[in-house]
Amino acid sequence: MYKDFGTVHNACVDGLLTDFYQITMAYAYWKNGKHEQRSVFDAYFRKCPFKGEYCIAGGMNEVVRFLNTFGYSAEQIKYLRTQMPHCDPLFFDYFATVDATDLVVYGMREGEIVFPSQPLLRLEGPLIICQLLETTLLNLLNFPSLITTNAARYRQAATCSRTGEKPILIEMGTRRAQGPDGALSASRYSYLGGFDATSNVKAGHVFGIPIKGTHAHAFVTSFTGLKEITFPENCELGPAFLDEVKAYRKNLGYEHTHDGELAAFISYAAAFPTAMLALVDTYDTLLSGIPNFLCVAMALLDRGFCPVGIRLDSGDLAYLSKEAKRMFARLAESNWTKTPEIKEKVRGFKVCASNDINETTLKSLNEQGHGIDIYGIGTNLVTCQAQPALGMVYKLVELDDKPRMKLSQEITKVSVPSRKTVYRLYNADREPLIDLMQKVTEPKPEVGQRIFCRHLFDETKRCYVTPSYVEELLVKLWDGAACISKEDVCDLAKAREYCSSRLEKFRQDILRPLNPTPYKLAVSNEFFTFFKSLWQEQAPIKELK
Repeated sequence: MYKDFGTVHNACVDGLLTDFYQITMAYAYWKNGKHEQRSVFDAYFRKCPFKGEYCIAGGMNEVVRFLNTFGYSAEQIKYLRTQMPHCDPLFFDYFATVDATDLVVYGMREGEIVFPSQPLLRLEGPLIICQLLETTLLNLLNFPSLITTNAARYRQAATCSRTGEKPILIEMGTRRAQGPDGALSASRYSYLGGFDATSNVKAGHVFGIPIKGTHAHAFVTSFTGLKEITFPENCELGPAFLDEVKAYRKNLGYEHTHDGELAAFISYAAAFPTAMLALVDTYDTLLSGIPNFLCVAMALLDRGFCPVGIRLDSGDLAYLSKEAKRMFARLAESNWTKTPEIKEKVRGFKVCASNDINETTLKSLNEQGHGIDIYGIGTNLVTCQAQPALGMVYKLVELDDKPRMKLSQEITKVSVPSRKTVYRLYNADREPLIDLMQKVTEPKPEVGQRIFCRHLFDETKRCYVTPSYVEELLVKLWDGAACISKEDVCDLAKAREYCSSRLEKFRQDILRPLNPTPYKLAVSNEFFTFFKSLWQEQAPIKELK
Protein backbone atom coordinates (compact mmCIF):
# COMPACT_ATOMS: atom_id res chain seq x y z
CA MET A 1 0.00 0.00 0.00
CA TYR A 2 1.80 3.17 1.19
CA LYS A 3 5.35 1.85 1.19
CA ASP A 4 6.75 5.27 2.15
CA PHE A 5 6.22 4.38 5.82
CA GLY A 6 7.66 0.89 5.70
CA THR A 7 6.31 -2.45 6.79
CA VAL A 8 6.03 -3.99 10.23
CA HIS A 9 9.24 -5.49 11.55
CA ASN A 10 7.69 -8.92 12.07
CA ALA A 11 6.39 -10.75 9.00
CA CYS A 12 3.79 -12.49 11.20
CA VAL A 13 1.97 -9.18 11.71
CA ASP A 14 -0.74 -9.02 9.05
CA GLY A 15 -4.52 -9.12 8.79
CA LEU A 16 -4.68 -12.73 9.96
CA LEU A 17 -2.89 -12.01 13.25
CA THR A 18 -6.27 -11.65 14.90
CA ASP A 19 -8.96 -13.53 16.79
CA PHE A 20 -11.40 -15.47 14.64
CA TYR A 21 -14.33 -13.62 16.14
CA GLN A 22 -13.12 -10.42 14.50
CA ILE A 23 -13.60 -12.12 11.12
CA THR A 24 -16.98 -13.60 12.06
CA MET A 25 -18.20 -10.20 13.32
CA ALA A 26 -16.95 -8.64 10.10
CA TYR A 27 -19.11 -11.06 8.11
CA ALA A 28 -22.11 -10.38 10.35
CA TYR A 29 -21.65 -6.62 9.90
CA TRP A 30 -21.42 -7.07 6.13
CA LYS A 31 -24.38 -9.45 5.99
CA ASN A 32 -26.55 -6.95 7.89
CA GLY A 33 -25.40 -3.92 5.92
CA LYS A 34 -23.66 -2.31 8.91
CA HIS A 35 -20.08 -2.56 7.67
CA GLU A 36 -19.87 1.00 6.30
CA GLN A 37 -21.29 2.71 9.40
CA ARG A 38 -18.89 5.37 10.70
CA SER A 39 -17.47 4.19 13.99
CA VAL A 40 -15.09 5.42 16.66
CA PHE A 41 -13.07 2.99 18.78
CA ASP A 42 -10.73 3.71 21.71
CA ALA A 43 -7.77 1.60 22.84
CA TYR A 44 -6.92 2.21 26.51
CA PHE A 45 -6.00 0.47 29.76
CA ARG A 46 -7.89 0.50 33.03
CA LYS A 47 -5.09 0.29 35.61
CA CYS A 48 -1.44 1.33 35.65
CA PRO A 49 1.04 -1.58 35.67
CA PHE A 50 3.41 -2.65 38.45
CA LYS A 51 1.28 -0.97 41.16
CA GLY A 52 2.53 2.37 39.87
CA GLU A 53 0.79 5.55 38.81
CA TYR A 54 1.89 5.86 35.19
CA CYS A 55 2.46 3.96 31.99
CA ILE A 56 4.52 4.75 28.87
CA ALA A 57 2.96 4.32 25.45
CA GLY A 58 4.90 1.99 23.18
CA GLY A 59 4.13 0.43 19.81
CA MET A 60 2.61 3.47 18.06
CA ASN A 61 5.14 3.40 15.25
CA GLU A 62 4.45 -0.29 14.58
CA VAL A 63 0.73 0.50 14.47
CA VAL A 64 1.36 3.00 11.66
CA ARG A 65 3.53 0.48 9.82
CA PHE A 66 0.78 -2.13 10.14
CA LEU A 67 -1.90 0.23 8.81
CA ASN A 68 0.42 0.96 5.92
CA THR A 69 0.26 -2.69 4.83
CA PHE A 70 -3.19 -3.75 6.10
CA GLY A 71 -5.21 -5.94 3.73
CA TYR A 72 -5.73 -9.56 2.75
CA SER A 73 -3.94 -11.50 0.06
CA ALA A 74 -5.59 -13.96 -2.31
CA GLU A 75 -3.96 -16.83 -0.41
CA GLN A 76 -5.30 -15.57 2.92
CA ILE A 77 -8.81 -15.16 1.53
CA LYS A 78 -8.63 -18.67 0.10
CA TYR A 79 -7.82 -19.94 3.60
CA LEU A 80 -10.72 -17.98 5.15
CA ARG A 81 -13.11 -19.53 2.60
CA THR A 82 -12.17 -22.97 3.94
CA GLN A 83 -12.86 -21.87 7.51
CA MET A 84 -16.19 -20.18 6.70
CA PRO A 85 -17.71 -22.40 3.99
CA HIS A 86 -21.29 -21.35 4.76
CA CYS A 87 -20.60 -17.64 4.11
CA ASP A 88 -21.78 -15.77 1.04
CA PRO A 89 -18.99 -15.89 -1.60
CA LEU A 90 -19.55 -12.20 -2.33
CA PHE A 91 -18.23 -11.41 1.14
CA PHE A 92 -14.81 -12.72 0.20
CA ASP A 93 -14.84 -10.65 -2.98
CA TYR A 94 -15.49 -7.61 -0.79
CA PHE A 95 -12.81 -8.73 1.66
CA ALA A 96 -10.19 -8.57 -1.08
CA THR A 97 -10.74 -4.78 -1.26
CA VAL A 98 -10.30 -4.11 2.46
CA ASP A 99 -7.53 -1.68 3.52
CA ALA A 100 -6.94 1.34 5.78
CA THR A 101 -7.74 4.00 3.17
CA ASP A 102 -10.92 5.20 4.90
CA LEU A 103 -9.36 5.21 8.36
CA VAL A 104 -8.17 8.14 10.47
CA VAL A 105 -6.20 7.42 13.65
CA TYR A 106 -5.31 9.76 16.50
CA GLY A 107 -2.98 8.62 19.23
CA MET A 108 -0.38 9.32 21.84
CA ARG A 109 3.17 9.72 20.60
CA GLU A 110 5.63 6.88 21.07
CA GLY A 111 7.12 7.33 24.55
CA GLU A 112 4.29 9.48 25.94
CA ILE A 113 3.35 9.21 29.63
CA VAL A 114 -0.23 7.93 29.79
CA PHE A 115 -2.84 7.12 32.41
CA PRO A 116 -5.92 4.89 32.85
CA SER A 117 -9.03 5.42 30.70
CA GLN A 118 -7.20 7.78 28.35
CA PRO A 119 -7.38 6.69 24.71
CA LEU A 120 -3.90 5.73 23.56
CA LEU A 121 -5.46 5.37 20.12
CA ARG A 122 -8.71 6.72 18.69
CA LEU A 123 -9.77 5.12 15.42
CA GLU A 124 -12.38 6.69 13.16
CA GLY A 125 -13.58 4.76 10.13
CA PRO A 126 -15.90 2.08 8.74
CA LEU A 127 -17.18 -0.24 11.45
CA ILE A 128 -15.87 -3.35 9.73
CA ILE A 129 -12.34 -1.94 9.37
CA CYS A 130 -12.08 -0.71 12.95
CA GLN A 131 -13.37 -4.05 14.20
CA LEU A 132 -10.91 -6.07 12.13
CA LEU A 133 -7.98 -4.09 13.56
CA GLU A 134 -8.77 -4.68 17.25
CA THR A 135 -6.68 -7.73 18.13
CA THR A 136 -3.66 -6.76 16.06
CA LEU A 137 -3.50 -3.23 17.45
CA LEU A 138 -3.80 -4.45 21.02
CA ASN A 139 -1.00 -6.95 20.34
CA LEU A 140 1.17 -4.14 19.00
CA LEU A 141 0.48 -1.89 22.01
CA ASN A 142 0.14 -4.07 25.13
CA PHE A 143 3.56 -5.69 25.51
CA PRO A 144 5.53 -2.70 24.15
CA SER A 145 3.85 -0.34 26.63
CA LEU A 146 4.43 -2.81 29.47
CA ILE A 147 8.11 -3.35 28.65
CA THR A 148 8.77 0.38 28.14
CA THR A 149 7.23 1.15 31.53
CA ASN A 150 9.15 -1.69 33.19
CA ALA A 151 12.43 -0.44 31.72
CA ALA A 152 11.74 3.12 32.91
CA ARG A 153 11.11 1.83 36.42
CA TYR A 154 14.38 -0.15 36.34
CA ARG A 155 16.16 2.99 35.20
CA GLN A 156 14.68 4.93 38.10
CA ALA A 157 15.47 2.17 40.62
CA ALA A 158 19.07 1.94 39.41
CA THR A 159 19.67 5.70 39.67
CA CYS A 160 21.30 6.66 42.95
CA SER A 161 18.85 8.77 44.97
CA ARG A 162 21.68 10.54 46.83
CA THR A 163 23.96 11.50 43.95
CA GLY A 164 21.71 11.16 40.91
CA GLU A 165 24.33 8.98 39.21
CA LYS A 166 22.92 6.80 36.46
CA PRO A 167 24.63 3.45 35.84
CA ILE A 168 24.75 1.97 32.36
CA LEU A 169 21.88 -0.49 31.81
CA ILE A 170 22.22 -3.35 29.33
CA GLU A 171 19.26 -5.54 28.41
CA MET A 172 20.45 -9.18 28.35
CA GLY A 173 17.22 -11.19 28.23
CA THR A 174 17.14 -12.71 24.74
CA ARG A 175 17.62 -16.31 25.91
CA ARG A 176 14.83 -16.02 28.49
CA ALA A 177 12.29 -14.04 26.46
CA GLN A 178 9.01 -15.50 25.17
CA GLY A 179 10.17 -16.50 21.73
CA PRO A 180 12.03 -14.56 19.02
CA ASP A 181 9.58 -11.67 18.76
CA GLY A 182 9.35 -11.40 22.54
CA ALA A 183 13.12 -11.02 22.58
CA LEU A 184 13.20 -8.38 19.82
CA SER A 185 10.30 -6.44 21.31
CA ALA A 186 11.90 -6.53 24.76
CA SER A 187 15.18 -5.19 23.38
CA ARG A 188 13.47 -2.47 21.38
CA TYR A 189 11.15 -1.18 24.08
CA SER A 190 13.67 -1.53 26.91
CA TYR A 191 15.79 0.89 24.91
CA LEU A 192 12.78 3.19 24.49
CA GLY A 193 12.25 3.10 28.26
CA GLY A 194 15.79 4.16 29.10
CA PHE A 195 18.21 1.24 28.76
CA ASP A 196 21.50 2.04 27.08
CA ALA A 197 22.25 -1.11 25.09
CA THR A 198 21.29 -4.73 24.43
CA SER A 199 23.09 -8.03 24.06
CA ASN A 200 20.64 -8.92 21.26
CA VAL A 201 22.58 -8.65 17.99
CA LYS A 202 19.43 -8.96 15.87
CA ALA A 203 17.86 -6.02 17.71
CA GLY A 204 21.01 -4.02 17.13
CA HIS A 205 20.89 -4.79 13.43
CA VAL A 206 17.17 -4.11 12.94
CA PHE A 207 16.64 -1.17 15.29
CA GLY A 208 20.07 0.43 15.58
CA ILE A 209 20.37 -0.22 19.33
CA PRO A 210 23.97 -0.28 20.67
CA ILE A 211 25.05 -3.88 21.34
CA LYS A 212 27.32 -5.01 24.17
CA GLY A 213 28.81 -8.33 25.24
CA THR A 214 31.98 -9.96 26.53
CA HIS A 215 32.33 -13.64 27.44
CA ALA A 216 30.67 -16.36 29.52
CA HIS A 217 31.91 -18.89 32.07
CA ALA A 218 32.33 -21.40 29.24
CA PHE A 219 35.11 -19.29 27.79
CA VAL A 220 36.95 -19.33 31.12
CA THR A 221 36.50 -23.04 31.80
CA SER A 222 37.64 -23.90 28.26
CA PHE A 223 41.21 -23.07 29.40
CA THR A 224 43.11 -25.17 31.93
CA GLY A 225 46.56 -23.60 31.97
CA LEU A 226 48.98 -21.03 30.56
CA LYS A 227 50.43 -23.53 28.07
CA GLU A 228 47.22 -23.24 26.03
CA ILE A 229 47.86 -19.60 25.20
CA THR A 230 48.71 -18.88 21.57
CA PHE A 231 49.22 -15.50 19.97
CA PRO A 232 48.32 -15.32 16.26
CA GLU A 233 50.79 -13.60 13.98
CA ASN A 234 48.55 -10.54 13.58
CA CYS A 235 47.90 -10.19 17.34
CA GLU A 236 48.58 -6.69 18.66
CA LEU A 237 50.06 -8.04 21.91
CA GLY A 238 52.48 -10.83 20.95
CA PRO A 239 54.14 -13.64 22.97
CA ALA A 240 56.00 -11.21 25.21
CA PHE A 241 52.68 -10.16 26.68
CA LEU A 242 52.46 -13.44 28.59
CA ASP A 243 55.77 -12.76 30.32
CA GLU A 244 54.60 -9.26 31.23
CA VAL A 245 51.42 -10.65 32.81
CA LYS A 246 53.45 -13.24 34.74
CA ALA A 247 55.71 -10.49 36.03
CA TYR A 248 52.74 -8.55 37.38
CA ARG A 249 51.33 -11.74 38.85
CA LYS A 250 54.53 -12.25 40.83
CA ASN A 251 55.05 -8.62 41.80
CA LEU A 252 51.46 -8.13 42.96
CA GLY A 253 51.52 -11.36 44.97
CA TYR A 254 48.80 -13.12 43.00
CA GLU A 255 50.63 -16.36 42.13
CA HIS A 256 47.96 -18.46 43.86
CA THR A 257 45.27 -17.63 41.28
CA HIS A 258 43.72 -20.13 38.88
CA ASP A 259 45.97 -20.72 35.86
CA GLY A 260 43.15 -21.60 33.49
CA GLU A 261 41.25 -18.44 34.36
CA LEU A 262 44.35 -16.32 33.84
CA ALA A 263 44.93 -18.02 30.47
CA ALA A 264 41.36 -17.21 29.47
CA PHE A 265 41.74 -13.54 30.41
CA ILE A 266 45.04 -13.25 28.51
CA SER A 267 43.48 -14.88 25.46
CA TYR A 268 40.45 -12.62 25.58
CA ALA A 269 42.68 -9.56 25.96
CA ALA A 270 44.63 -10.72 22.92
CA ALA A 271 41.38 -10.75 20.93
CA PHE A 272 39.93 -7.52 22.40
CA PRO A 273 42.74 -5.41 23.89
CA THR A 274 40.60 -2.24 23.88
CA ALA A 275 37.41 -3.85 25.21
CA MET A 276 38.60 -6.20 27.96
CA LEU A 277 35.83 -6.87 30.49
CA ALA A 278 36.44 -10.06 32.46
CA LEU A 279 33.86 -12.32 34.09
CA VAL A 280 35.59 -12.92 37.43
CA ASP A 281 33.38 -15.31 39.44
CA THR A 282 34.11 -18.65 37.74
CA TYR A 283 36.28 -19.94 40.60
CA ASP A 284 36.61 -17.32 43.33
CA THR A 285 35.94 -13.65 42.75
CA LEU A 286 38.27 -12.10 45.32
CA LEU A 287 41.01 -14.75 45.51
CA SER A 288 41.35 -15.45 41.79
CA GLY A 289 39.06 -13.59 39.40
CA ILE A 290 39.83 -9.96 40.24
CA PRO A 291 43.57 -10.59 40.84
CA ASN A 292 43.86 -12.31 37.46
CA PHE A 293 42.07 -9.42 35.78
CA LEU A 294 44.39 -6.90 37.42
CA CYS A 295 47.51 -8.73 36.21
CA VAL A 296 46.21 -8.66 32.63
CA ALA A 297 44.93 -5.11 32.99
CA MET A 298 48.29 -3.73 34.14
CA ALA A 299 50.08 -5.40 31.24
CA LEU A 300 47.50 -3.94 28.85
CA LEU A 301 47.99 -0.46 30.30
CA ASP A 302 51.74 -0.78 29.76
CA ARG A 303 50.97 -1.48 26.10
CA GLY A 304 48.75 1.59 25.79
CA PHE A 305 45.42 -0.24 26.00
CA CYS A 306 42.81 0.54 28.65
CA PRO A 307 40.62 -2.40 29.75
CA VAL A 308 36.99 -1.81 30.73
CA GLY A 309 36.71 -3.74 33.99
CA ILE A 310 35.06 -6.81 35.50
CA ARG A 311 31.66 -8.51 35.58
CA LEU A 312 30.11 -10.11 38.67
CA ASP A 313 27.50 -12.77 38.03
CA SER A 314 27.01 -14.31 41.47
CA GLY A 315 27.43 -13.72 45.18
CA ASP A 316 26.81 -10.64 47.27
CA LEU A 317 26.90 -7.97 44.56
CA ALA A 318 27.03 -5.03 46.98
CA TYR A 319 29.95 -6.46 48.98
CA LEU A 320 31.90 -7.83 46.03
CA SER A 321 31.56 -4.64 43.98
CA LYS A 322 32.83 -2.52 46.88
CA GLU A 323 35.72 -4.93 47.48
CA ALA A 324 36.57 -4.77 43.78
CA LYS A 325 36.69 -0.97 43.91
CA ARG A 326 38.92 -1.16 47.01
CA MET A 327 41.30 -3.48 45.18
CA PHE A 328 41.38 -1.09 42.24
CA ALA A 329 42.07 1.83 44.59
CA ARG A 330 44.86 0.00 46.42
CA LEU A 331 46.56 -0.86 43.14
CA ALA A 332 46.17 2.71 41.93
CA GLU A 333 48.01 3.95 45.03
CA SER A 334 50.79 1.35 44.80
CA ASN A 335 54.22 1.79 43.26
CA TRP A 336 53.24 -0.37 40.29
CA THR A 337 51.13 2.43 38.79
CA LYS A 338 53.86 4.78 37.70
CA THR A 339 52.00 7.81 36.31
CA PRO A 340 48.96 9.86 37.37
CA GLU A 341 47.28 8.89 34.11
CA ILE A 342 47.68 5.17 34.83
CA LYS A 343 46.51 5.63 38.42
CA GLU A 344 43.35 7.35 37.18
CA LYS A 345 42.64 4.58 34.69
CA VAL A 346 43.01 1.89 37.36
CA ARG A 347 40.67 3.75 39.70
CA GLY A 348 38.25 4.03 36.79
CA PHE A 349 37.92 0.30 36.08
CA LYS A 350 34.21 -0.49 35.80
CA VAL A 351 32.23 -3.07 37.71
CA CYS A 352 29.38 -4.73 35.81
CA ALA A 353 26.81 -6.83 37.68
CA SER A 354 24.31 -9.37 36.42
CA ASN A 355 22.66 -12.41 38.11
CA ASP A 356 18.85 -12.30 37.89
CA ILE A 357 18.54 -8.64 38.87
CA ASN A 358 15.10 -7.11 39.34
CA GLU A 359 13.69 -3.78 40.48
CA THR A 360 13.77 -4.78 44.15
CA THR A 361 17.42 -5.81 43.83
CA LEU A 362 18.34 -2.45 42.35
CA LYS A 363 16.64 -0.55 45.15
CA SER A 364 18.27 -2.78 47.77
CA LEU A 365 21.73 -2.27 46.27
CA ASN A 366 21.28 1.49 46.36
CA GLU A 367 20.20 1.31 50.01
CA GLN A 368 23.25 -0.81 50.94
CA GLY A 369 25.73 1.12 48.88
CA HIS A 370 27.71 -0.56 46.11
CA GLY A 371 30.42 -0.04 43.52
CA ILE A 372 28.45 -1.09 40.42
CA ASP A 373 28.76 1.01 37.26
CA ILE A 374 26.98 -1.24 34.75
CA TYR A 375 24.01 -3.59 35.10
CA GLY A 376 23.23 -6.48 32.79
CA ILE A 377 19.54 -7.27 33.31
CA GLY A 378 17.63 -10.08 31.66
CA THR A 379 14.85 -12.38 32.81
CA ASN A 380 12.88 -10.15 35.16
CA LEU A 381 12.98 -7.25 32.74
CA VAL A 382 12.04 -8.94 29.47
CA THR A 383 9.38 -11.25 30.88
CA CYS A 384 7.89 -8.55 33.12
CA GLN A 385 7.72 -11.04 35.97
CA ALA A 386 6.28 -8.42 38.30
CA GLN A 387 3.24 -8.17 35.99
CA PRO A 388 3.16 -10.17 32.76
CA ALA A 389 0.32 -8.31 31.00
CA LEU A 390 -1.02 -4.77 30.77
CA GLY A 391 -4.64 -5.58 29.91
CA MET A 392 -5.32 -2.87 27.34
CA VAL A 393 -8.85 -2.96 25.87
CA TYR A 394 -10.57 -1.71 22.72
CA LYS A 395 -14.12 -0.38 22.84
CA LEU A 396 -16.69 1.07 20.47
CA VAL A 397 -17.46 4.57 21.75
CA GLU A 398 -19.43 6.11 18.89
CA LEU A 399 -21.41 4.92 15.85
CA ASP A 400 -22.82 7.25 13.20
CA ASP A 401 -22.21 10.22 15.52
CA LYS A 402 -24.13 8.61 18.40
CA PRO A 403 -22.31 7.61 21.61
CA ARG A 404 -21.96 3.94 22.54
CA MET A 405 -21.36 2.77 26.10
CA LYS A 406 -20.67 -0.57 27.80
CA LEU A 407 -21.98 -0.84 31.36
CA SER A 408 -20.70 -3.09 34.13
CA GLN A 409 -21.21 -3.72 37.81
CA GLU A 410 -17.47 -3.08 38.08
CA ILE A 411 -17.12 0.68 37.71
CA THR A 412 -13.63 0.43 36.19
CA LYS A 413 -15.07 -1.67 33.34
CA VAL A 414 -17.63 0.91 32.29
CA SER A 415 -16.49 2.25 28.92
CA VAL A 416 -16.15 5.98 28.33
CA PRO A 417 -18.32 6.96 25.35
CA SER A 418 -17.98 9.44 22.51
CA ARG A 419 -15.07 10.91 20.50
CA LYS A 420 -12.70 12.34 23.07
CA THR A 421 -9.36 14.04 23.26
CA VAL A 422 -6.98 14.61 26.16
CA TYR A 423 -5.28 17.82 27.26
CA ARG A 424 -2.39 18.08 29.67
CA LEU A 425 -2.59 21.23 31.79
CA TYR A 426 0.65 22.64 33.21
CA ASN A 427 1.36 24.97 36.10
CA ALA A 428 3.56 28.06 36.00
CA ASP A 429 6.69 25.91 36.42
CA ARG A 430 5.73 23.87 33.33
CA GLU A 431 5.02 20.80 35.48
CA PRO A 432 2.06 18.60 34.49
CA LEU A 433 -0.76 19.46 36.84
CA ILE A 434 -3.74 17.48 35.57
CA ASP A 435 -4.92 15.64 32.45
CA LEU A 436 -8.33 16.73 31.20
CA MET A 437 -10.45 14.52 28.94
CA GLN A 438 -13.39 15.99 27.03
CA LYS A 439 -15.38 15.65 23.81
CA VAL A 440 -13.56 16.75 20.66
CA THR A 441 -16.45 19.16 20.01
CA GLU A 442 -15.81 21.08 23.23
CA PRO A 443 -13.64 24.22 23.08
CA LYS A 444 -9.98 23.66 23.80
CA PRO A 445 -8.92 24.81 27.29
CA GLU A 446 -7.13 28.14 27.15
CA VAL A 447 -4.12 29.41 29.04
CA GLY A 448 -5.25 31.61 31.91
CA GLN A 449 -8.81 30.29 31.72
CA ARG A 450 -10.27 28.93 34.97
CA ILE A 451 -11.48 25.39 34.29
CA PHE A 452 -13.85 23.31 36.40
CA CYS A 453 -12.49 19.73 36.47
CA ARG A 454 -14.46 16.68 37.59
CA HIS A 455 -13.51 13.11 38.52
CA LEU A 456 -15.30 10.78 36.12
CA PHE A 457 -16.61 8.34 38.76
CA ASP A 458 -16.48 10.28 42.06
CA GLU A 459 -18.74 13.32 42.26
CA THR A 460 -17.00 14.58 45.43
CA LYS A 461 -13.65 14.99 43.65
CA ARG A 462 -13.57 18.28 41.76
CA CYS A 463 -11.31 21.28 41.43
CA TYR A 464 -10.60 24.47 39.52
CA VAL A 465 -7.46 24.76 37.40
CA THR A 466 -6.02 27.80 35.67
CA PRO A 467 -3.34 26.41 33.35
CA SER A 468 -0.19 28.27 32.33
CA TYR A 469 0.30 25.94 29.37
CA VAL A 470 -2.08 23.57 27.55
CA GLU A 471 -1.00 20.60 25.43
CA GLU A 472 -3.22 18.28 23.39
CA LEU A 473 -1.91 14.73 23.71
CA LEU A 474 -3.73 12.96 20.88
CA VAL A 475 -2.20 13.75 17.51
CA LYS A 476 -3.15 12.50 14.06
CA LEU A 477 -1.00 9.45 13.37
CA TRP A 478 -2.70 8.16 10.24
CA ASP A 479 -4.94 9.60 7.54
CA GLY A 480 -5.62 6.91 4.95
CA ALA A 481 -7.64 9.10 2.61
CA ALA A 482 -4.68 11.44 2.24
CA CYS A 483 -2.33 8.45 1.85
CA ILE A 484 -0.04 9.87 4.50
CA SER A 485 0.96 9.37 8.07
CA LYS A 486 0.42 12.77 9.67
CA GLU A 487 3.07 12.18 12.31
CA ASP A 488 6.52 11.11 11.21
CA VAL A 489 7.25 7.50 12.13
CA CYS A 490 10.24 8.67 14.11
CA ASP A 491 13.20 6.38 14.65
CA LEU A 492 13.76 4.62 17.94
CA ALA A 493 16.50 6.99 19.09
CA LYS A 494 14.20 10.02 18.74
CA ALA A 495 11.36 8.22 20.49
CA ARG A 496 13.74 7.36 23.33
CA GLU A 497 14.74 11.01 23.69
CA TYR A 498 11.09 12.02 23.71
CA CYS A 499 10.26 9.45 26.39
CA SER A 500 13.10 10.69 28.59
CA SER A 501 12.05 14.31 28.18
CA ARG A 502 8.46 13.50 29.13
CA LEU A 503 9.50 11.63 32.27
CA GLU A 504 11.61 14.59 33.36
CA LYS A 505 8.53 16.82 33.39
CA PHE A 506 6.74 14.84 36.10
CA ARG A 507 7.31 15.14 39.82
CA GLN A 508 9.32 12.28 41.30
CA ASP A 509 6.62 11.45 43.87
CA ILE A 510 4.32 10.51 40.97
CA LEU A 511 6.97 8.33 39.34
CA ARG A 512 8.38 6.68 42.47
CA PRO A 513 7.81 2.91 42.66
CA LEU A 514 6.70 2.75 46.31
CA ASN A 515 3.47 4.49 47.35
CA PRO A 516 3.47 6.93 44.41
CA THR A 517 1.26 10.00 44.47
CA PRO A 518 -1.68 9.51 42.09
CA TYR A 519 -1.59 11.87 39.13
CA LYS A 520 -4.77 13.90 38.78
CA LEU A 521 -7.10 12.83 35.98
CA ALA A 522 -10.29 14.69 35.19
CA VAL A 523 -13.04 15.34 32.67
CA SER A 524 -14.73 18.61 31.83
CA ASN A 525 -17.95 19.48 33.63
CA GLU A 526 -19.81 19.20 30.32
CA PHE A 527 -18.47 15.71 29.71
CA PHE A 528 -19.21 14.65 33.30
CA THR A 529 -22.85 15.67 32.89
CA PHE A 530 -23.11 13.91 29.53
CA PHE A 531 -21.52 10.73 30.91
CA LYS A 532 -23.82 10.48 33.93
CA SER A 533 -26.89 11.19 31.82
CA LEU A 534 -26.01 8.54 29.24
CA TRP A 535 -25.27 6.02 31.98
CA GLN A 536 -28.70 6.50 33.50
CA GLU A 537 -30.30 6.35 30.07
CA GLN A 538 -28.60 3.06 29.16
CA ALA A 539 -28.89 1.25 32.50
CA PRO A 540 -31.93 -1.03 32.90
CA ILE A 541 -34.19 -0.21 35.85
CA LYS A 542 -34.98 -3.01 38.25
CA GLU A 543 -38.52 -3.71 39.36
CA LEU A 544 -38.72 -5.05 42.89
CA LYS A 545 -41.40 -7.61 43.74
